[in-house]
Amino acid sequence: MTDHLQSMALTVPASGSLEAYVHSVNSMPMLSAEEERALATRLQEEGDLQAAKQLIMSHLRFVVHVARSYSGYGLPQADLIQEGNIGLMKAVKRFDPGVGVRLVSFAVHWIKAEIHEYVLKNWRIVKIATTKAQRKLFFNLRSKKKRLGWFSHDEVQMVAQELGVSAAEVREMEARMSSPDQAFDLANDDDDDSYAPVHYLEDNASDVAQAVEEEQWEAASHARLGHALSALDDRSRDILQRRWLTDDKATLQELADQYQVSAERVRQLEKNALAKLKGAMLN
Repeated sequence: MTDHLQSMALTVPASGSLEAYVHSVNSMPMLSAEEERALATRLQEEGDLQAAKQLIMSHLRFVVHVARSYSGYGLPQADLIQEGNIGLMKAVKRFDPGVGVRLVSFAVHWIKAEIHEYVLKNWRIVKIATTKAQRKLFFNLRSKKKRLGWFSHDEVQMVAQELGVSAAEVREMEARMSSPDQAFDLANDDDDDSYAPVHYLEDNASDVAQAVEEEQWEAASHARLGHALSALDDRSRDILQRRWLTDDKATLQELADQYQVSAERVRQLEKNALAKLKGAMLN
């Protein structure tokens, strides 16, 4: 079944066509919670590969979102996305709709795991990271540093204890990431094309699950707005659009002259239309 799933995701093209790929996956429709649950149930209970395909395709955009946070490793973005796609397919295969969480919240861990494996296999600085604990150390060391200088003895002991590695491993990893030929942070005016270690770590500033929720909320809001506007009469809809939804906003007097009514009447129509719109958006 895994082989069948792996054949479903879009093949990430060479860098020259990467923008087209990103545009393509971003244009794919997102699933509501109900649609996602129904598809996952079909996959789980019936082995429906078409349902699996829909789940995969609708979440490829989030793989791109996660992969971009690893761009500082100097590895091809297309390869990072491809590895993330593998993680997504593994997540879809194991996703249980009965748990009550959205697929993206479950899949993000699988996506990151595959990208981590790829980074560790291909980045020269982390050949030392062969054990699970060492990998955890590598991906968390920067966040544990409270200052740019070398760790103190107490800080080394604290990091070692928290991450389950020896103090010697902390020192060795810190030395590799703070090698003398490269500062931990490059100056803003540095013309060197190389990356500083501070750029190598995953960007945790954004939460994929939160981004999904916000995008879905925005899409639903736009849909409700369009539906609410379509329910208004032509004159009220035109007044709202020209007063609120265009860059070159019309004045009350301009609309009054067009419809041959008073400016006060236009204001009343606008107020009534806004009230209807607000009621429709809240329902």
